[in-house]
Amino acid sequence: MEDEKNIQIEGNKSLGDVVIANEVLAIIAGIAATEVEGVHSMDGGWSGEFISKLGIKDLARGVKVQVKEGEVKVDLSLNMEYGYAIPKVSDLVQDKVSASINNMTGLNVSEVNIRISGVVDKENE
Repeated sequence: MEDEKNIQIEGNKSLGDVVIANEVLAIIAGIAATEVEGVHSMDGGWSGEFISKLGIKDLARGVKVQVKEGEVKVDLSLNMEYGYAIPKVSDLVQDKVSASINNMTGLNVSEVNIRISGVVDKENE
């Protein structure tokens, strides 16, 4: 089956359909990831401190989402803050992204893959 660009979710069919664009899933994943302590930013994005100043589309930077047969696969590219344990922070990011997508959409997340693209020393920024 080909990768789906829009996902129809269960809803009150008598009132119409509810469809979620893949970009929405990417934005949810990006926001969830940057809320985890130790994550400095999405690769190519800005630090979490500047999220309020960004356009919502920028929150999907560093995120790739694929949906096949109702299963969501997320690939994240992150910049970590120096001094944090990468395995521990990565576990927290995977849990937070999976739970956020599931809670907001009802979709099952089958994978959350993380690529650490860089380490940032906040004291020397």
